[in-house]
Amino acid sequence: MKKKEVDPRYSPEGLPPVKNWLVYIYRCLAKMFAYVIFGAGSIVVALLIFIMRIFIHPKKRFTKVARVFTSCTFRGFIVFLRIFGISKLTTNDKKEFKKLSSQIVVANHPSALDIVYLIALIPNADCIVKGGLAHSVLAGVIRQIYTVNTLGYEQMVQQARETLSNGSNLIIFPEGTRTPRHGTEPFKRGASRIALETGYDVQPVYIGGTDKYGLGKHDPWFSFNHTQMYVYDMHLLKQIKTADFASEEQAIAARKMTELIHETVAGAARSVDGREI
Repeated sequence: MKKKEVDPRYSPEGLPPVKNWLVYIYRCLAKMFAYVIFGAGSIVVALLIFIMRIFIHPKKRFTKVARVFTSCTFRGFIVFLRIFGISKLTTNDKKEFKKLSSQIVVANHPSALDIVYLIALIPNADCIVKGGLAHSVLAGVIRQIYTVNTLGYEQMVQQARETLSNGSNLIIFPEGTRTPRHGTEPFKRGASRIALETGYDVQPVYIGGTDKYGLGKHDPWFSFNHTQMYVYDMHLLKQIKTADFASEEQAIAARKMTELIHETVAGAARSVDGREI
């Protein structure tokens, strides 16, 4: 069987050599252990949220409580990651993240842990998740408190409008996939279209820090940053006002807004980390 070719944009080319093999092997094993803990913990969280659904009414109140509960468990998980030397959070905007309300939060997507860090920082967060998760063991939780990307466009917009009108924030990764290590991935217009349809503003976020090799697309299961733990340096950027595009025809407005989102996040990547995204 022919080996599947990996997009060269996601190759480990250019990474420095491993500094300390004992530490590197420990971190790879610790990362794998963290995956096990996250998977087992997700099942427990799903069960607890199912129990909440029985006792907490109406659905609007349940959804809010369940999202805050999930955020708390994710905060606990990133404490676990820090204790075991896997990753750590650095940000000057922790209080500002907590204050976000009714915003469409868009960010670059360098790793598998991005959504964990964002939901940990934003207690009242909804997010658009892959449809495949809605058929997993977590289906009962996913369908009730998050938005699935297999919904029809009109239904997705309606669900986004409801979640934003209730004060929640909607997290979207405009690239639609993991940010490549080399080169760029075009930003898709979905976030801009939802913003224009619903009238809510866009809050760009830049996820910086150390190289996320081992958590990126196509990275080997047994791999890690070659020289240090994962650092998640989270930056809240200048808000993009949907009203500024109200006079444009929607297709043109969506294109211009998407370009501005990309420029804003890419500008932060260049100034903070000297990266192109």
